[in-house]
Amino acid sequence: MSDQELKTYLSRAKTIAVLGAHKDPSRPAHYVPRYLLERGYRILPVNPRFAGEELFGEKVAASLLELQGPVDILDVFRPGEALMAHLEEILALRPGLVWLQSGIRNPAFEERVREAGIPLVADRCLMVEHRRLFFGSIPL
Repeated sequence: MSDQELKTYLSRAKTIAVLGAHKDPSRPAHYVPRYLLERGYRILPVNPRFAGEELFGEKVAASLLELQGPVDILDVFRPGEALMAHLEEILALRPGLVWLQSGIRNPAFEERVREAGIPLVADRCLMVEHRRLFFGSIPL
């Protein structure tokens, strides 16, 4: 997916569901969605371990099936080998874009999602890409 296509998705998106969201601020599954929340996105956290608790101003859902309303981007923080277990829920949700975070790949899962007509980004950090596309390179 080109930078312009990514920027268009991120510009139009309002709601981002986070599969595998976490309460621990030191974990990427917390600080990436926190960054996105601070950029104006509505974050819908999904994690059965924290179901019913509040995170990012929303009640944590136990599964994707509990989410109400459209999801523009599904940001996934689950190991590659666990992705197929979520496939049917993801296909039922029909997010505008599935985003697999850095280090997450599963070619069979990726193929099934794309075959269903859902665009997919794999093995890239949504926070890093958002910063790069909207704020340019940040000096170290």
